[in-house]
Amino acid sequence: MASQVNGHSSGSGAQGGESLREDLQEFLSGEAPLHQLDDLTKVNPVTLETVLRCLQARYAADIFYTNAGCTLVALNPFKPVPQLYSPALMREYHAAPQPQKLKPHIFTVGEQTYRNVKSLIEPVNQSIIVSGESGAGKTWTSRCLMKFYAVVAASPTSQESHKIAERIEQRILNSNPVMEAFGNACTLRNNNSSRFGKFIQLQLNRAQQMTGAAVQTYLLEKTRVACQASSERNFHIFYQICKGASMDERLQWHLPEGAAFFWLPNPERTLEEDCFEVTREAMLHLGIDTPAQNNIFQVLAGLLHLGNIRFAHSEDEAQPCHLTGDAKCSLRTSALLLQLPEDPLLETLQIRTIRAGRQQQVFRKPCSRAECDTRRDCVAKLVYARLFDWLVSVINSSICADPASWTTFIGLLDVYGFESFPNNSLEQLCINYANEKLQQHFVAHYLRAQQEEYAIEGLEWSFVNYQDNQTCLDLIEGSPISICSLINEECRLNRPSSAAQLQTRIESALAGSPSLGHNKLSREPSFVVLHYAGPVQYHTAGLVEKNKDPVPPELTRLLQQSQDPLLKVLFPTDPEEKAQEEPSGQSRAPVLTVVSKFKASLEQLLQVLHCTTPHYIRCIKPNSQGQAHSFLQEEVLSQLEACGLVETIHISAAGFPIRIPHRNFVERYEVLRRLCARTSSGPHSPSPAEGHSERSPCTEVATLQAVLQDILHTLPALTQAAAILGDPAKAIPAPVHCGKTKVFMTDSMLELLEHRRAQVLEQCARRIQGSWRRHWHRKQERQRRAAVLIQAAIRSWLARKQVQRLHTAATVIKRAWRKWRIGMAFLASKELDGVEEKHFSQVPLPTGSFLLPQTQTSLLAAIIRLWPLGLVLANATVGVRGFQRKLVVWACLQLPVGNPSSYPVQIAQGQAGVTSIRALPQGSIKFHCRKSPLPYADICPEPSPYSVTGFNQILLERHSLGHG
Repeated sequence: MASQVNGHSSGSGAQGGESLREDLQEFLSGEAPLHQLDDLTKVNPVTLETVLRCLQARYAADIFYTNAGCTLVALNPFKPVPQLYSPALMREYHAAPQPQKLKPHIFTVGEQTYRNVKSLIEPVNQSIIVSGESGAGKTWTSRCLMKFYAVVAASPTSQESHKIAERIEQRILNSNPVMEAFGNACTLRNNNSSRFGKFIQLQLNRAQQMTGAAVQTYLLEKTRVACQASSERNFHIFYQICKGASMDERLQWHLPEGAAFFWLPNPERTLEEDCFEVTREAMLHLGIDTPAQNNIFQVLAGLLHLGNIRFAHSEDEAQPCHLTGDAKCSLRTSALLLQLPEDPLLETLQIRTIRAGRQQQVFRKPCSRAECDTRRDCVAKLVYARLFDWLVSVINSSICADPASWTTFIGLLDVYGFESFPNNSLEQLCINYANEKLQQHFVAHYLRAQQEEYAIEGLEWSFVNYQDNQTCLDLIEGSPISICSLINEECRLNRPSSAAQLQTRIESALAGSPSLGHNKLSREPSFVVLHYAGPVQYHTAGLVEKNKDPVPPELTRLLQQSQDPLLKVLFPTDPEEKAQEEPSGQSRAPVLTVVSKFKASLEQLLQVLHCTTPHYIRCIKPNSQGQAHSFLQEEVLSQLEACGLVETIHISAAGFPIRIPHRNFVERYEVLRRLCARTSSGPHSPSPAEGHSERSPCTEVATLQAVLQDILHTLPALTQAAAILGDPAKAIPAPVHCGKTKVFMTDSMLELLEHRRAQVLEQCARRIQGSWRRHWHRKQERQRRAAVLIQAAIRSWLARKQVQRLHTAATVIKRAWRKWRIGMAFLASKELDGVEEKHFSQVPLPTGSFLLPQTQTSLLAAIIRLWPLGLVLANATVGVRGFQRKLVVWACLQLPVGNPSSYPVQIAQGQAGVTSIRALPQGSIKFHCRKSPLPYADICPEPSPYSVTGFNQILLERHSLGHG
């Protein structure tokens, strides 16, 4: 591999240069497909020029995200692109099986971190480092990532937990506009520049649902409250108050329209960030109610009026400075809004209190005009800094979850970008120092660590030269002598320090550093630091005073006298704090400077980043004017050189980004040995987990290596299978190297391994499912047969019991029926009036009558004895016919035995029941149906469908039958 230094080829021959230019021209001639290259590692050759042209082609096609190996390059479009950050697109990237195959996007990085947390691969915690110059789009990127996590990391089951999750997400998202309003400002390079650094910790529970967040801030540029550079503005919140307050609020806060304030420059500029209602609504969601908001805005209005207090030089040094013009009105208004006594406020600004000697005698000395301005600015910076810290604590108390409720986190680091202004001071030095540390973190984590690890593991590797910024960090923070140590030493010395003296000390003590420069044309005392992003000139004037950040104790005591509820919270009267503010001369503790505090917080941040899996997003600013569709190659080229992007691409393209320890590799991919188990009949090495307690360490290592080799031998089979399936790209043997302790591979090989592993697991799952279904069906069949037997036995038993019950009931019914029938017959025989049983043999036959045969006589006697049955037979529609029927009728009517033809009988047979029976011509016999006086005459077990329901309902009326 050709060596690269700062992104430029090291070859110097003319022939090589010509061939390189021809290759470059050949590549650049096909400019149409440039915008289709989603990864800068695919450009050939990898130079600054080719990378630049590729980014320019994609920017012209409105494609703003491009992969660069392990880094995502984000170009600021400088225009709204709503469809690029819609919730539907967020869910598309979240639901994709392989998000890396989609177009490059910040959502790809977000989804990768979220899946890493779910996979529980160490280190589980993730971090996203968003870097770039001021105005490159870091704040917007962090804001979109927070929205992405709020969408994908919230999938509760119950309605109650869903409402809780929505409230947490809303509070986390609402923390952005509040912190941007109080911590962002308009600068020369960016309309919404973050004037503080923040690390947002998104907290996830065991189900990977977002339960809360925590915000940690770094180095608020509080000097901006009282001092703004030319063409720059103060913090956004001051402009929001003046432009968005209602008439009543203006009267309450003494902010009339058109009022001029010295600390509110460029008020005529209208920005998108000047939205007061959005800030108020976000504060309301965070738990800051309307009275508390009004109290905050009243204090801020008091600071604006404090800035209008101006002092004039005093002719007598023994007398304090006088107020100028309308300063008295501003003093009165400021004291009213801050609820401070007016006279003590003016006296504290004009007179300095000095304690000297062992007795701590108090001396009062009038301040000069410059000192009065400094003390006034100190009050404003102190109030605003504590107010900002109080807001951060309120936000954390509102969005932070209980430590027991979350297990992992995803960190978003949004720090100020690299800055270089015409006048750079301590703020710019700290900001660029932080960027140097983050650049070193990137270099140490990816570039240097990767190449060093290749050498340790014994891999053949052609090293790439990269830009290391360790010399610059040694200049700023090195030991024993550095810029920070010299500035802190000047603060500890009890003597006045001049800017020229500080410059001389820095240049003389650090003259041997290659990262220290000097601008000979500068008229003001300064020094130059050669940062990784370019040289920056820092002016030494005021550097020591800003580093001291002195707060006179009398100013703190004055603010503790305020009757304002908010200032009482910000400045509590604590005896211990008072004792610390007034130490004795012999026991005075070393002064904690701004640089010392910032360095300590930065080291703490880096410790957190080292314990996470980092992901990098490099934000690039196409132009410094903030214009859309404008791509300035010179500015983009300087940013590419500064961030070492070309070196990153070189190492990403030629290296092995996937590094897995041997044991983890075997544990995860041991299932792939099933592939070669079908083709080879030889015995395989046992798993290293088998008999672990019985093996010595040497035997365990040998077994582990044997299993590892078995797995690696399956790789050719994997590539051949990929070729058979129609993917020729995967048929090429992917580079996989087995180091001393780790296995190194490319992303494509890892994807192939995961794909085959998923197939093997799917086959195993299908076999397990088939065996389980077979077992389940067999169990179900056995249960079904047992149930059938049980049901048959129960049905048989129930049937027997039912037959027994029916038989018993039938026996009872028959016995009752017989008893009832006999009783009814007896009652019917007793009911007939005047019935005399006479034998036909005793009745004299009339003359001319015929004698009945013997058989008919016997039948007639039986009919007479069983007359009810005869009556039924006489009335029935079917039954006995002919002569027998007539005999029955005669017997029922007890007619004299004679010639049957002499007694015509009329019977109505087609009707329901007996209506009448007539015997002519002797007379008539009528049957009348009426209710019988017998109590049981109407009872019948099976009622007849006819109207006559009992024999004894018939009442026979007899008439004497005469023959003339």
